[in-house]
Amino acid sequence: MFKPFSLFVGIRYTLTRKRSLILSFVSLISMLGVSLGVLILIVALSVINGSIATLRAEALKSVPHVTIRGPAIETDWHSHVARAQQADSVLAAAPFVEGEATLRYQGRTSFIRLRGVEPGLEAAVVDNGGPRYKELLEVLAATENGIVLGAQLAANLAVYGGGDVSITSLGNLLEMNLANDQGFQIVGFADFGAYGNDNIALVNLPQAQALFARDNDAGVQLRLRVEDVFAAQLIAEDLFAENSAVDIEPWNEAQASLFNALNMEKVLTSFMLLMIIVIGAVNIISTLVMVVADKGADIAILRTMGASRGMIMRVFVIQGFVAGLIGTLFGAVLGIVLAYFITDLSLILERAINGLFEGANIYLISHLQTRVDLGEVGLVCVSAILISLLATLYPAYRASKIQPAEVLRYE
Repeated sequence: MFKPFSLFVGIRYTLTRKRSLILSFVSLISMLGVSLGVLILIVALSVINGSIATLRAEALKSVPHVTIRGPAIETDWHSHVARAQQADSVLAAAPFVEGEATLRYQGRTSFIRLRGVEPGLEAAVVDNGGPRYKELLEVLAATENGIVLGAQLAANLAVYGGGDVSITSLGNLLEMNLANDQGFQIVGFADFGAYGNDNIALVNLPQAQALFARDNDAGVQLRLRVEDVFAAQLIAEDLFAENSAVDIEPWNEAQASLFNALNMEKVLTSFMLLMIIVIGAVNIISTLVMVVADKGADIAILRTMGASRGMIMRVFVIQGFVAGLIGTLFGAVLGIVLAYFITDLSLILERAINGLFEGANIYLISHLQTRVDLGEVGLVCVSAILISLLATLYPAYRASKIQPAEVLRYE
């Protein structure tokens, strides 16, 4: 069987360490360093991806996939809703009015975002699963001056059942016009996600339009639910391509501060954890420098037998590359397995700790969801292999500079 000389010698140097336990130990440490870095980076990215997915799902309970606003929507939202519902990529469409207001209940006051909706269309346009939300909207539609409060908002106001609330729009409040406030009857409480439960309330669309009649920026808008949330803006742009007067705002722009911060955290965390792989690569450099010193006579003999400097350099590049490749593959496999089962493992560890200590009440990360992105796993592996490859260049260059005559003079 044909075996390239540099590849054969490089793999032989990697796998055989009978004469030097120190070299074997250092080589093992370098592989483990790369494996550990790859493992931790894959697990950390999976946990962050799971957290971002969870937060995105919570945000989309109160934030539409995409919002369209403009004079054309305000004057004739019915035709635009009908047109949007006919598009294949649009799952649902509904109008809404949203503005800032103050809500008063038995002497307690809270600033809220009051949203006027069409209950018959609203249930299909939000990512708020469960029959309870649909039932609340049906009750809201049947109640002329009904209002649905966010669960946390109701708790902050100490609302634990039905009752009446008084609402004043921000425009009327700034004008000190308190005579135009409206009374609403509480019909229930809803889950608007982690970012809407404490300040969102729903009323019927006509009541909201009457309440915000003096607020110029509280016109009727259109919200869409689309098949692919990551292509929400493109879908809306295609749908309203003939109408350039509309303003399109996808969910990732509406919550830009949150998701930009999460993505920045992901990038910085990845960079810091990448340093573990770099440390493993430094160990590869140390290993190869020691191998070059240990194999000086062998290198000299190979040079006298006709091996070129480039061939000697490739021998040690392959040796370091194989060490990095083995460490990367081992770390990637363990990282993917750990990322998939980290929630179950944390539950087992949590129960074991709580069972060892009486009265212990330790909670780990069993409530988190992980999501393994194979594209990111591939990027981590390529980065680790590239770092390992770069780490081999200096020791390989030193090996190629060995002068056979000077080494063999003392042998």
